[in-house]
Amino acid sequence: MSPASSSALPLTIVVPVKNEASNLPACLASLPPVREVLVVDSGSVDRTAEIAREFGARVIDFQWNGRFPKKRNWVLETYAFGSPWVLFLDADERLTPEFNAALSAALARREVAGYWLNYTNWFMGRRLRHGVRQRKLALFRIGAGAYERIEDSNWSALDMEVHEHPQLEGRVEEIPQPIEHNDFRGLHHYLARHNEYSTWEARRYAALAGDPEALARLTPRQRAKYRNLTRWWFCLAYFLTNYVLRLGMLDGGPGLAHSLLKASYFIEVRLKILELRQQAGAGPGARDVEGRRS
Repeated sequence: MSPASSSALPLTIVVPVKNEASNLPACLASLPPVREVLVVDSGSVDRTAEIAREFGARVIDFQWNGRFPKKRNWVLETYAFGSPWVLFLDADERLTPEFNAALSAALARREVAGYWLNYTNWFMGRRLRHGVRQRKLALFRIGAGAYERIEDSNWSALDMEVHEHPQLEGRVEEIPQPIEHNDFRGLHHYLARHNEYSTWEARRYAALAGDPEALARLTPRQRAKYRNLTRWWFCLAYFLTNYVLRLGMLDGGPGLAHSLLKASYFIEVRLKILELRQQAGAGPGARDVEGRRS
């Protein structure tokens, strides 16, 4: 990571972390010269904070109290940014030279409020060149919006917005050059993290069922997902889309494993939703988030 200078991009990069010593060095080393880099740490017990300071980043401590806001919104609400743009980057993500070149031109466009970003996933040591593409709205102007407000009420131990999306005022475009996503912490961490994610998704589904305004604010892709999460065929449809239609089969064994684990994730979400319904006393044929029988 190069130090800030007069030629630095008018951008603050925020990297939320917790025990990311294995991922953080490669992430920070990939960054171009920017106005500031913030590493927002949730009580790491490894060398995460020390590594961040070695790269010249500013470290901010964050302790979640179980209520809104979580980490990203907390930064947007409390930090005095010295740049007009913010990029939220996970510690297992790395910017590529191609992305950095496109980034400079993107930040110069005054009419744009934010950008969808594309990601290339690595899994079990192999770059996945096929399958459903990962996209996030992670680059936007300060003041253009924030991540959607969701009252978590301690649904899980997740102290950072995971599936929440920024809700922006203004024009949103896309940077096609991808960011590399490669987590070096292994399958144990991957599976444990997705267990937390599936619990969050199930609780979020239950909350959406009673909040039509929140449902209306979802993106078309989000709405399609939540409309079908409880359908028995949804996990199978995802597997066939990822592995067959999007040619995940061409990524060999890691491509098959990734497709199966993603499909099993949606099985977990569905079963956790059904369990919540059972606990609430809802019988067979309960209605989904849009009021249909499921």
